[in-house]
Amino acid sequence: MLPKKGIVFPNGENLGPYAMAVAYALKSQLGTTHLAVKVIMRWTGAGERTVKNWLAGVSGPNGQHLVELIRNSDEVLDVFLLMAGRQQVAAAKKLVDVRNKLAETIQQVDELMGEGSPKA
Repeated sequence: MLPKKGIVFPNGENLGPYAMAVAYALKSQLGTTHLAVKVIMRWTGAGERTVKNWLAGVSGPNGQHLVELIRNSDEVLDVFLLMAGRQQVAAAKKLVDVRNKLAETIQQVDELMGEGSPKA
């Protein structure tokens, strides 16, 4: 469990130690509720105490658990790429994500405009 005072969460420039960086990513995506613990347990197959330690930044996931987290969490992938010094890869991934969302939005706009225009 995190103490009430004295915890400084890492940001994109200073992710801190591995365990804190993974905790930051998981909390930013899922929060700290018991449901978050259950979701992470389902993703990784890890035990409840282990997952709680990850969320508290006490310990970080091992290799196989990290792979499962990255498979299910874009936030963990982004943090992992930043920690590995692969900012360009993280930026390229975000650009592709934004492009896909923009294409989806344009398609929705086209569908709405097509539905609203009178037929000749």
